[in-house]
This record gives sequence, structure tokens and C-alpha cells, in this order.
Amino acid sequence: MYQPVTISSTAEKVVYLVIFHLSFVMFVWSYGKTIFTSPASPSNEFCLSKADKEQYEKEERPESQQEILRRAAKDLPIYTTTASRAIRYCDRCQLIKPDRCHHCSACDICVLKMDHHCPWVNNCVGFSNYKFFLLFLMYSLLYCLFVAATVLQYFIKFWTNELPDTHAKFHVLFLFFVAAMFFISILSLFSYHCWLVGKNRSTIETFRAPTFRNGPDKNGFSLGCSKNLREVFGDEKKYWLLPIFTSLGDGCNFPTRLVIMDPEQVTVSSQNEPAKSSGANQPFPPTRPLSESQNRLLASDSQWVESGPEDENVKSGTKKHIIVSLES
Repeated sequence: MYQPVTISSTAEKVVYLVIFHLSFVMFVWSYGKTIFTSPASPSNEFCLSKADKEQYEKEERPESQQEILRRAAKDLPIYTTTASRAIRYCDRCQLIKPDRCHHCSACDICVLKMDHHCPWVNNCVGFSNYKFFLLFLMYSLLYCLFVAATVLQYFIKFWTNELPDTHAKFHVLFLFFVAAMFFISILSLFSYHCWLVGKNRSTIETFRAPTFRNGPDKNGFSLGCSKNLREVFGDEKKYWLLPIFTSLGDGCNFPTRLVIMDPEQVTVSSQNEPAKSSGANQPFPPTRPLSESQNRLLASDSQWVESGPEDENVKSGTKKHIIVSLES
């Protein structure tokens, strides 16, 4: 392990050692939490019942299988579908996938809000450990920066031939280059994930936008930079820099920017219209299960037509949307 070189005063040496060991402890702590935190999986409510599972396996037609899944998913908090408007179902785990959930072939499980499978930590990065992963990158970045900054003066002396002619000068050269290269590589990765947090996207969603009732929308889960940040790090800022789980929600249900508005919801939204103007004072959108009327995005177009004359606006294609305030 890297040890600090001689420092002039005792006070500077104490400060140096405190910063060095504190950054190292936080680095190891966040790294350990990223590795040993098990990926979160969907709850049992997303599993098919025994009767539905048997019926699903007996059916050979995809249309009939989708009808079974729609019936099972009508009370679940689901906003997204596949690109072909089908219910997202995992045949491997035999469950209906919640929003932002994906199956990891390496871990062989469905992971809530899966970002990616990281070979460097030998674990899936998702809802349960995404905050730890970000802190791991941040403290790795600070650790490399600290090492490179403290060795820089001796690195300069090496090139000006001011260092004693010993084998230690090659160690200084090697240490500086390693710290600088890791700093540059981690900086790019950390910056990318900071951008993802600000947009409330996962790595998977960046390459394949989630599909809502009104079509693919890469910003469908974005609530504004401040709320997106709180969704990952929590409401209490004193815990943001500690590798302690403080993320909001349960990983199965996420507030969305666009929600299909049903006719019976028009009255409610009009009553709440004054509250929209105070966007800065709006609380974090609640994450509660959807009612059956709110979950019509899972239905086929024909089911929208069958819902009665009160849905004439939907039949004519004038689907209305309610937009949650995007400002924190």
C-alpha cells in the first residue's frame, strides 16, 4: 500500500495521514458494499399464481399468453411494456418484470432497476447497490487524485534530476503514472454515471429507451435533476456521502413523468391545478400501486375501445397526458 513521503512539519504530517486513511477507509467501505450487497429481486406479487402459471404454460398462442399476463398485471404498479406493447415477462424467473427490471444472464436473476453487470466488482449494479457503486467511483477518484497530487513534486524532481540516485525514484515514477491513469479512466466513468443520475436513466435505458403507453421515452422517469438525485441518494443529505442505503422507493415502483389520464381523473387533476404552479414546493411524487383504471396502458387498443362511450376521446386518438412538474 502506498505510504506518504516525508513531510516538513508534524502538523502537516498529521493532516496528511488523516486525509489519506479517511479516503482509503471510505474507498474500501464503499467497494465492499458494492461487492457484497445482493441484487434486489422483484417481490412475490409479480410472480404468477399457480393456476395462471399452469395456464400460461399450456397456452401455445402468444395472444392467449398475453391475455393471461394482462389479467395478472392489472393491479401491479407497471407503466412500461415491450416495444411490441406486450407485458414484460421473464420466462427464466417466471415473473412479470417491474418497470426498469431486467434479467441478468450472469447472475441468473431478475434485478430491480438494473444498470449493468460489473466484472470489476463481480456483481450486478442495480437498485440495491447503485448508490454504493457511485460512492465507490467517487472515493476511488479522490484516492487516485490524492496519491497523484502528493507524488507530483517528487515526479517533477525526478525529471529535473533533483532526486537522489536510488531505486526509489523509479517507484515514484511508477506510482504517479498508475495513479494518473486510474484517475483519468475513473473520471470518465464517474462523469457518465453522474449524467445518468441527473437524467434518471440506467445504462440499459440509455441504449434502449423504456416503452410507455405513448411510445418509447428515454426521459419517462426523469422528474428533474434535484428529484432524480434524491431518488438515488435519499432525502437526508447527511447520509449522501456514506455507503448506507438511503435510496427512495422499493425498486418495483417508480414515479413517472407521463401518466395516461383517464376520464374519471380529469376532475381530480383540475382540482389540483393550483398546486402545479408551486413546482418548487411539490413533494416527491408518491410511489404507490396503480389502480386498474390507471393501468390501462397494459391493455390492447381494442380494450380501450370497449371501455364505453366515455372513452370517445381515446378512440379518436386524442390521448391526454398529465405531466408531473419537472422542477425540483
